[in-house]
Amino acid sequence: MGKKVAEILVEVLEQAGVKRCYGIVGDTLNLFAEHLERSPIEWVHVRHEEAGAFAAGSEALLTNNLTACAGSCGPGSLHFINGLYEANRNRAPVVLIASQIMTNDMGFEFIQEVDFKTVYKDCTVYCDMILSPEQARKKAVMACQTALTKQGVAVLIVPVDISHSEIKDDFPYRVHHSKPVTVPNDEELDEIAKILNAGKKITIYAGSGCENALDEIKVVAEKLGAPIAHTSRAKSFLEHDNPYNVGMTGLLGTEAGYKAILDCDTLLLLGADFAWRQFYPDNAKIVQIDINPTHLGRRHHVTFGAVGDIKPTLRALMSRLEQHNDTSFQQAYVEKFTKALASWKSHLVPGHDDTIPGSYLTSLIDRYADEDALISGDDGTPIVWAVRHTTANGKRRIFGSFLHGTMATALPNAIGLKKAAPDRQVIAMCGDGGLAMLLGELLTVIQEDVPIKIAVFDNAKLGFVEIEQKAEGMLDTFTRLKNPDFGKVAQAVGLWGKTVSKASEIEAAVQEWLAQPGPALLNVHVSPMELVKPPFTELKPVLGMALYTTRAILHGRGGEVLELVRENF
Repeated sequence: MGKKVAEILVEVLEQAGVKRCYGIVGDTLNLFAEHLERSPIEWVHVRHEEAGAFAAGSEALLTNNLTACAGSCGPGSLHFINGLYEANRNRAPVVLIASQIMTNDMGFEFIQEVDFKTVYKDCTVYCDMILSPEQARKKAVMACQTALTKQGVAVLIVPVDISHSEIKDDFPYRVHHSKPVTVPNDEELDEIAKILNAGKKITIYAGSGCENALDEIKVVAEKLGAPIAHTSRAKSFLEHDNPYNVGMTGLLGTEAGYKAILDCDTLLLLGADFAWRQFYPDNAKIVQIDINPTHLGRRHHVTFGAVGDIKPTLRALMSRLEQHNDTSFQQAYVEKFTKALASWKSHLVPGHDDTIPGSYLTSLIDRYADEDALISGDDGTPIVWAVRHTTANGKRRIFGSFLHGTMATALPNAIGLKKAAPDRQVIAMCGDGGLAMLLGELLTVIQEDVPIKIAVFDNAKLGFVEIEQKAEGMLDTFTRLKNPDFGKVAQAVGLWGKTVSKASEIEAAVQEWLAQPGPALLNVHVSPMELVKPPFTELKPVLGMALYTTRAILHGRGGEVLELVRENF
C-alpha cells in the first residue's frame, strides 16, 4: 500500500527538523492537517496567517532551524505574504505549504484561484508547484533544503488533488543539513591586509553577519586601533563586553558611531548591508566582507570586496595584520560613546506632570527583565527605545522589523519566540497601532497558552509617522488613534491586564506585570510628545520642525508646541 502526498510532505518536514507549523486549517489543507496531527510537529493555530508567518520567522531566526507555515487555497495562503517578506529579508529559514485548488480547475479563474508562483517569486529563495504525485517528495526536499542552505523562505504549492493522490514507488530523497565554511583565498586576504595595514584612522562597521564573531572582531580592532560601530540588528551580538564599542550609526545611533564611520580613512565593513548611503564615508577606502556575494558594493562603492564567513575570515586575516600602536582615533570615539550613553541615561526619567516617556518605560523594562530575556519591538518608537535603552549582555536578543519596516510584528514575533524558547522570558514591546492591527493574536496567546509579557506603548497615535510629518513641516495628518483601554481588553480575553497613566505608579506596575506567571498585558499611556532625536542635526528637519511649530501656533495649537518643548528640551 502506498502513501498519500500529504503524508509524504509531513515526513519531509519532520526529517528537515521542523518543530512547529503555524497557520489556519481549511478545505484544501485538511488532509495535510490530519497527517500533521499524527506527527511530532506542533500545530500553532493563529488567528491571522500574517501573524503565523511573523511567528515562524522569529522562531527560525532565533533557532536557525527550519520552521513551517501552512495555509488553505486562495486567501488563506495569500495572507502569509507580508510575514514571509519579513522572514526572507531576515534570512530566516521558513517553508510555506500553500495548498491550491484542483489542477483541472486552474487557469479558468476558478473561485479562490491565486497564482502563488507569481505572488511569491520576489520574497522567496524557492517557489514551485508539485505537478504530479511522483514529484512530491523530491520537490518537498528541494524546498526545505533551499530554505536552509540559502537562508530564506521556500513556498511549496500543493494542489488539493495532488495532496490526496497516492504513491507506490517513492524514492528516498531526503534533506541534507550541510553548513560549509567560506573564507577568501590567500590573494584576497593579502589584498585586504594591505589596505588595512596602510590605514591610519580605521573604523570597523559590523552587522548581523558577525554573530558569534565578537572575540575575533575585538582582536582585529585591537590590532588596527579601530573603534567598532554596529548595526541595530548586531547590537545583541557585539555591544556587550566590548571595550571598543561606539554604538550604532543612522537615525537610531549616537554621535560616536555616526562620526567614527564618516571620519575614518579606512572602513572595514563586516557582515553588514546597511542601506542608507549617506551614512557611509565618501572619501575612505572601504573593505567589505560578506557571505552573500550580491551584497558587495551594492550600498556604496567599495575598494575591495570578498566573500566569506566573518569568524573564520578574521581568523585567517589576523596573522597578516600589522599592529597599529596609535590608538588615539579609537579612544576618542570610545570616549564620545561613553558620554553619549551618559547623556541618554540622564534623560531616562519621568516626564513633567507625572507623565511617562516611552524611553523611561523601556529603561524600567530593561532594569527588571530577565538576563536572558527575548525582546520583540514594534516598528516605530518601541523598537527605537528597545535598541537604544536595552542593555546587551550577550544573553538577551532584540527582534524587530529592521529590514522590512512593517507594523505589528512585536506580538506575533513574541509568540514564535516563546514557542521556540519556553524557558525564557519573552517581552513584546507593542505600539498601540501595531497591537490593534493584529489584535486577534491576543486570542492566540490564550488558545496556545503562551505566557508572554506584552507592554503597550499607548500614545493614541502613529507616533513615529507623526515625527516624520513634523520634520517635514506638516501638522499631524491622519495619525490620531481612538484606542480602547487595552488593559481591560486583555482582561476580557483572559490575560492579566492593567493600565497605568502616572510615572509615580509605573515602576511598581512593571515589576507586578513581569512577575505574572501567565500571559500579561501592561497598557501604558506614554507621553505623546516625546521625540526620537537623531545623532546629528540636519538643516531640513530643523527647518521642518520650525515650520511645524509656526503652523501649529497659527492653528491655535500653541499648547502642543509648549508641551513638545517641555517634554524634549
